[in-house]
Amino acid sequence: MKYMTCLFALFAVMATSGSVVRAFELTRSVNVVVHSAPGGGSDLFARAIADMMQKENLLPRLMQVVNKTGGSGAVAMAYLAGKKGETHTIGLFTTAVIVASLTQKEAQHTIRDLTPVVHLVLEPSIAAVTADSPYKTMKDFVEAAKKNPGQLKQAGGVVTSVDNMFRLLIQKATGAQWAYINLPSGSERVANLLGGHMDLMLENPDKVSEYVRAGKMRIIASLTEKRLSAFPDVPTIKEQGIVIPILTQSRGVIAPPGIPSEVVAYWENIFARLVKTTRWKKYVDENQQETAYLKSRELADFLDEQTNLLRGILKEAGVKVVR
Repeated sequence: MKYMTCLFALFAVMATSGSVVRAFELTRSVNVVVHSAPGGGSDLFARAIADMMQKENLLPRLMQVVNKTGGSGAVAMAYLAGKKGETHTIGLFTTAVIVASLTQKEAQHTIRDLTPVVHLVLEPSIAAVTADSPYKTMKDFVEAAKKNPGQLKQAGGVVTSVDNMFRLLIQKATGAQWAYINLPSGSERVANLLGGHMDLMLENPDKVSEYVRAGKMRIIASLTEKRLSAFPDVPTIKEQGIVIPILTQSRGVIAPPGIPSEVVAYWENIFARLVKTTRWKKYVDENQQETAYLKSRELADFLDEQTNLLRGILKEAGVKVVR
């Protein structure tokens, strides 16, 4: 009896002192910060996640997308860094955010200054032209670029994006040169390509699939190790004799620095449940993505590995690295 009395007293002291860890609960809507403009890849991904969260009843509160564009992701990272300890704000990252911190002196923060939450997907890339383009393969495009240095144009996202990294690697491997035109949103890139203002897009398959099916675009290379199951007749870039390191776009979730561990655990659980839903699996399949779920600690290691890998690729492509 004396033992039980002491035990209850101990629990009372722990509860009073705050030693008992309580599960985190949302008390208001969640801001999801993205570095792309409305209609851009991260913006669309965030809105798809918000929609699935609501339809699957995974969150008691709504998610609202906050677009913080500029600096190839540096503005979004600075915004998140300034929200230290904020428990109702998360952000989405892509490979471009890592590259930005490696190449821009003015970038005040790296992704490792923020809290890693979860890794969600990997996205392959393809090379696309209009259906009436004279270029049937990526090799054709490269040969034309060699004959007309700097005259052909590639529609792309921020200069630190995977599509520009591929351009730099291909140019270094082949000696070809063509221009890179930064257009903020995927819809702008598509419109400019279809309008004849651009000659090439290096994009994720989901951005061009509907136009390929409609007979408006043609895919001239898969920028992957193996052919994509959705486009089995499209040869890889290596099959066309262009040997370069293959990059894969990563997408995941980060949060402001200094948030409690129970907040991280909360989001780990929510996203672990999301990626098991039928809606998520359908979304990933339709967009030719691959689910690659990692929890916070695993993501931290992954980000360190990716940073080292991308630093090496940037140097190989001849890009000045500042960190």
